[in-house]
Amino acid sequence: MKKRKIPLRTCVVTGEKLDKRDLLRIVRDKDLNVSIDLTGKMNGRGAYIKKDLKVLDEAIKKKSLEKKLECKISDEVYDEIRKLLEN
Repeated sequence: MKKRKIPLRTCVVTGEKLDKRDLLRIVRDKDLNVSIDLTGKMNGRGAYIKKDLKVLDEAIKKKSLEKKLECKISDEVYDEIRKLLEN
């Protein structure tokens, strides 16, 4: 039986290479709208962060996501990510 390749992605905050399922994808579309991509298939520029509240706090402090996505991210998006990670 052939082994399937596990897709690895890099967290923009920690720099760790992790399984795609252990990361949360944040997407910026052409109109500079930022949203959370739960399917992993949305169009646009994407950035991955580890599913951890400490990593999210560090991303907010360092503005890692804003630098990677090349746009300003509103507090509502960060609040939505926080709610997702707390569950």
